[in-house]
Amino acid sequence: MKFTKMHGCGNDYVYVNGFEETVQDPEKAAVFISDRHFGVGSDGLIIIRPSRTADCFMDMYNADGSRGKMCGNGIRCVAKYVYDHGMVQKERMTVETLSGVKTLDLHVKDGKVETVRVDMGSPVLEPEKIPVRPREADGCLISEKKPYGRVILDAPMNVNGQSWPVTCVSMGNPHCVTRVRDPYGLDLPAIGPHFEHHPIFPEGVNTEFIHVDDRENVRMRVWERGSGETWACGTGACAVGVACILNGWTDRKVLVHLRGGDLLVEWDEEKNTVFMTGPAVTVFEGEIRL
Repeated sequence: MKFTKMHGCGNDYVYVNGFEETVQDPEKAAVFISDRHFGVGSDGLIIIRPSRTADCFMDMYNADGSRGKMCGNGIRCVAKYVYDHGMVQKERMTVETLSGVKTLDLHVKDGKVETVRVDMGSPVLEPEKIPVRPREADGCLISEKKPYGRVILDAPMNVNGQSWPVTCVSMGNPHCVTRVRDPYGLDLPAIGPHFEHHPIFPEGVNTEFIHVDDRENVRMRVWERGSGETWACGTGACAVGVACILNGWTDRKVLVHLRGGDLLVEWDEEKNTVFMTGPAVTVFEGEIRL
């Protein structure tokens, strides 16, 4: 199978041209390919397939073989792949995902895509739709915030015997954002799984541990369901931007600093749309026997 290794801010995936290649068992292939010792090494597998409703379809699988709905870093790399390979010659294109069709604006230099601005759609705040099912014993109480309605906003949540203030948002994937003193001082491999598999999240959850530096800058580490800690998460950065704005911690445009780089997140209040801008990078191409 021919593949291309790409990353957005260090969030790396193996990409396969599904217009030409057939992957018989993508779940099993994702586990094998993602292994950083015996495979290619990645946060997962993305197969670029034809779409009836958009320029292409992003079929995403996490490192554990589970299927993902949406990846903000991954979708930028999909746009770069299809443009750089001459499959879609548009500087504004659409990509179908399991979270709907996304519109992307490409910044092209010398015939290659450098950065991509993605229309990530509207944030979902209603707990049942994220989904979150709070239980009294776990905290995480629902409150009202005009004009957004029912939200989980900076609410204390019991995780493995400790209380964490959390804000819950879906950007196509469920996210739990918690503000901490020092994200880089946390033992994330020990803490992350307790959030990911917490019983109030029926589909699991991605967790962002953040520190707000000022009105325009936030530092973030992320534990992704199905992949563990990754160097970046696009939908997570968007969830962080929304959480910070809802809580009044930042302005409506915020630069999110991740381990692998920076993502600019904007929440257009009038359109209720989140935009994310960041890089897309090709690392290398190769072939692998499955």
